Amino acid sequence: MTSCIKLEVHTEDHTPHKWCVALREGVFKNFLSQGNPTVHKVFGDGSLFSPLLFGKFFDPSDAFPLWEFESDILLAQLRSTGQTTVDWFQTDQAYVLKAELPGVGKNHRVFVENGKIVEISGQYKQQRESKTKDWRSENWWEYGHVRRLELPEDGDWRKLEVYVNNDILLEIRIPRNPSGCDISQGNTGQTKNSESM
Repeated sequence: MTSCIKLEVHTEDHTPHKWCVALREGVFKNFLSQGNPTVHKVFGDGSLFSPLLFGKFFDPSDAFPLWEFESDILLAQLRSTGQTTVDWFQTDQAYVLKAELPGVGKNHRVFVENGKIVEISGQYKQQRESKTKDWRSENWWEYGHVRRLELPEDGDWRKLEVYVNNDILLEIRIPRNPSGCDISQGNTGQTKNSESM
């Protein structure tokens, strides 16, 4: 039996200093070398949340312009070895991202930031020492994972939909704005008439 859950897309997140601690390549290699099986599930080769997903190190807490690249090209090496279940494409109607979630923690959240960035995050380990700070404000990779992606200019973030199938397969659909204008700043496609002198 298959299950499909529609996740709520949040637009308000007032967490101070969220993602302010950057994940650096040396720190990541040291963290990954500790051999924790959960860490390898979350950040291993081919994971949506891996800093090495796109062929070279890229901090997943930084917004990546995903839809400016073809998945066949960017993921060619990982696909040739069967190491990824991430895919993205666009149709005339929508931009689509599909990815297998790491299978740890079921509290994935999706935020749209200022109509410009979509953020997928989840926590796999509880904080022990600090109950006043949000895990996303510290060394976030020790507690959870994130992938932040720039939204396409003609993507209608207000109609963005996110589904999780069978607790593991993530699908994000961003409808294309039919007028082709950038609606992130509230532009409705109307232009002002200017008077000629």
